[in-house]
Amino acid sequence: MIFEMKDITKVYDDGTVANDSVSLHLDRGEILSIVGENGAGKSTIMKILYGLEKPTSGEIFVGGERVHFHTPSDAMAKGIGMVQQHFMLFEEMTVAENIVFKNEISKGIFMDMDRTISKVRALSEQYGLRIDPTARISDCPVGLRQRVEILKILYQSADIIIFDEPSAVLTPLEVEGLLDTIRSLAASGKSIVLITHKLQEVMAVSDRIYVMRAGHVVAERKKAETSVEELAFLMVGHPMADREITPVKPGKTLLETKDLCLVHEGRSVLKGISLHVDEGEIVGIAGVSGNGQSELIQCITGLMRSTSGTVEVCGRDVTNRSVREIRDAGLAHISEDRFVWGSAVEATLEENTLMSRQDRPPFAKRGLIDHRAIRDHARRLIRDFGVKASSPVQKMKELSGGNAQKLVVAREMSMDTPVLVCCEPTRGIDIGAMEAIHDKLVAKRDQGAAVLLVSSELTEIMSLSDRIYVLYEGRVNGEFKRDSMDDRHLGLLMVGGATAS
Repeated sequence: MIFEMKDITKVYDDGTVANDSVSLHLDRGEILSIVGENGAGKSTIMKILYGLEKPTSGEIFVGGERVHFHTPSDAMAKGIGMVQQHFMLFEEMTVAENIVFKNEISKGIFMDMDRTISKVRALSEQYGLRIDPTARISDCPVGLRQRVEILKILYQSADIIIFDEPSAVLTPLEVEGLLDTIRSLAASGKSIVLITHKLQEVMAVSDRIYVMRAGHVVAERKKAETSVEELAFLMVGHPMADREITPVKPGKTLLETKDLCLVHEGRSVLKGISLHVDEGEIVGIAGVSGNGQSELIQCITGLMRSTSGTVEVCGRDVTNRSVREIRDAGLAHISEDRFVWGSAVEATLEENTLMSRQDRPPFAKRGLIDHRAIRDHARRLIRDFGVKASSPVQKMKELSGGNAQKLVVAREMSMDTPVLVCCEPTRGIDIGAMEAIHDKLVAKRDQGAAVLLVSSELTEIMSLSDRIYVLYEGRVNGEFKRDSMDDRHLGLLMVGGATAS
């Protein structure tokens, strides 16, 4: 046994009980998963182990020795490292400089860059996490940034590595690489804790699983003795219903792009994309990350200016109009990044639920803000979408990623627009909340709205969409209807294969 936590309780100043007498342990070389819905307490218990939080009561033992961690440095001194959801990297520094930060290899009073680069390269090859040590972080995609975070921990000789929702921001291909890395680390003698709610990933790599709900450990299972279905039941406390989507006859076109092109920084990103979304249908866009999905959505929603082509919302030409004008035309947008595009992190929750409606009834009358109406609206969205928050005046940055996502989804869906553009609507959200959001998307479609769905989760695209466009290198590489979807053919198109003749 490499560590043990006994009867850990964490009560915050406002009375919130995050962990209630939680006991768990990790064996050497084991991959342990801790699963649960957002707010179940799984991240808190690991933050306590890593020294980011202090327990109200309970004991922690590492290598049989009782320990008291006041900071992450204390935990790292005992061989414990943590890869967190939101990376802690310096954008303008190189990969190597980030990895050795605060543990630099010196040559006199200066950093010895040659030895640093050599050591980082050797470390990355040792663990199969190949990366260019001289690359700037600002030039690295998300998957490579995560590698840097892992290498930072390995550089400090951690024996226990905690991964907190590590796949929340990764593409399917990057997730496969991450799972291979986790297996490789365990095989090399590292002990792994994986915090997640993605049960397929849990079943792919875990040796043992703890299930948490409402601050308690409600079950412990060996992987060979459980299933995705049982774990889902234990997480939410009730069986997961099978979703049936009744086919409907689409109405008039509400969202359309015609020959949309984008040249960005000298590179052709979008190459004549034409698509449409009609009343009463969900249209999915499938594609490996980096094939133009993000830029397409930004051109549609006014975040980027297209080079040529047109965008129409509810019959109105909104090409290269402002975000406000496009929203006024009847479009709501669940953005790809909840913190960068989807919210103001320093603002309160009620201020975030108000965005784009702050000057309109019922929230403003004759130029005066109705604070009671705003707070009532925020409370209703927090309740209806299961956002775990202390109050509507809590700051957005204080929410977990999953709860921030739920608030952004709640705001955009409550606008009741004829067109809804959804980018990664369930990213970082637990299985119960995911099911609820899927139900709300289907309900909006059944009410006659046009829903454009972009997701890196292929199962999400296939389970919800009436039609699917496949994007590859900035072009539409195929189109499917619900009754002709084939995941293998879809996957082939996503990597540049041709449609069947």
